[in-house]
Amino acid sequence: MILRFLTSGESHGKCLNAIIEGVPAGITIDVNFINNELGRRQIGYGRGGRMLIEKDTVKILSGVRHGKSIGSPICLEIENKDWENWLIPMSSEEVEQTEENINLINSKKITNVRPGHADLAGALKYNHTDVRNILERSSARETTTRVAVGSIAKSILKEFGIEGLSCVTQIGTVKAELPQNIFEHKEQIENSDLRISNDNAYELMKKEIDKAKEDGDTLGGCFTVVFKNVPIGLGSHVHWDRKLDGLLAQAIMSIQAVKSVEIGLGSKVAETLGSKTHDEIFVENGKYIRKTNNAGGIESGMTNGEDIVITASMKAIPTMKKPLNSIAIDKKEEVQAHFERSDTCAVAACAVVAEAMAAIILADAMLEKFSHDSLDEMKTNYQNHINRISER
Repeated sequence: MILRFLTSGESHGKCLNAIIEGVPAGITIDVNFINNELGRRQIGYGRGGRMLIEKDTVKILSGVRHGKSIGSPICLEIENKDWENWLIPMSSEEVEQTEENINLINSKKITNVRPGHADLAGALKYNHTDVRNILERSSARETTTRVAVGSIAKSILKEFGIEGLSCVTQIGTVKAELPQNIFEHKEQIENSDLRISNDNAYELMKKEIDKAKEDGDTLGGCFTVVFKNVPIGLGSHVHWDRKLDGLLAQAIMSIQAVKSVEIGLGSKVAETLGSKTHDEIFVENGKYIRKTNNAGGIESGMTNGEDIVITASMKAIPTMKKPLNSIAIDKKEEVQAHFERSDTCAVAACAVVAEAMAAIILADAMLEKFSHDSLDEMKTNYQNHINRISER
């Protein structure tokens, strides 16, 4: 990848960090835009108490001068505002072994693992007896930095008129139809704390979340991410690891709790005849057009000029007030799973994270195709590509 990034930080640590390499010089980097994207991730009916504690904001520590990227690595930092309550339990330095400190550390130690979480496999893999060493990093809090990095990727895409939007289509058993053109419903989706455009489904979804919360349970759901104005020819058919649909699927599957990813028609291709699956090609005003988009904008690993359409399913969060049966790893005894402050439903937030991950992959594909040293060079190459295609 050209647009590479690493993140660090724990859920209750001092801060979260990201270092991004490959951003071309000349991209406008707006702190307010990044903070707005971070805010979008925190909104959602069914979210837990942490959203009331923290309003995430970013600090840009390097790679940007006077609001523009300069071509060197960009370093971002997001402070955990709850850190002051975790100074001793999450200290990176050795702690004085006073009775008070030992009691504080022990009060945060976890040995009861949660089914469906990284707890057991992580503790055994890394040889930890305190599961907090695993859950602090495997927590979905880590996705905060992904959204920040995705904001930088969106800033690159914005220079070429490429825009993305997510929409929730299911919470639990309640489904909502995806609008035919979700960008026409953007304001309604962004103003909805469930990221839907269907008023009838909204109340039913809220009731489903309220019932799960009352029962001490959790809920998952589905969402769709769409990117428009993506040029033909991103990705490649020549090697498995350059196919854009594979890269997008991997990026979104990597988000905590996501269990399936589909492009376009997705799993419905299994029941659909070829004559109804493949998008016929026409010429209109000298341009290639499709009247359907079952391929979701990607054919043989390459963009075909139609909207990129990605649908993903998120499982219910494994941290529940009414815990499942599990074991304590220190004694191998049967116990109730650990409960840590948690959301009842976070599908809307997951959709925003998926937007960010898709933006990162698409921005990287743009950099690979059109150069990555400077925005000016990139725009020149992009325009040459568009002109060449229009003349074919």
